[in-house]
Amino acid sequence: MSTRPAQKRAVRTYRKRLKGRGLIRLEVETTKGDAALIRQVAKALRGDLIQATNVRGQLHRLLVATPQSDLKALLASAPLEGVDVSRQQDTGREVDL
Repeated sequence: MSTRPAQKRAVRTYRKRLKGRGLIRLEVETTKGDAALIRQVAKALRGDLIQATNVRGQLHRLLVATPQSDLKALLASAPLEGVDVSRQQDTGREVDL
């Protein structure tokens, strides 16, 4: 099914207007039950600057995991109560040189 030149031109013009406003067209797949929620989130993100900033911040806190900076930080944050972390001193085996 091919589109007519007028339709192509209309789509191109519409997308140019979106781009001029700093928006892009995005297609997502979701369940029927979540469709209204996704639309509301999208509307909030492209709406009032203050509301969009608040929603973006809340979503970021909920969805974006904070990476551990290094192994030391990961171990420091691990619950080690009741875990024996001591180890025996082993000098190895005797070797004749």
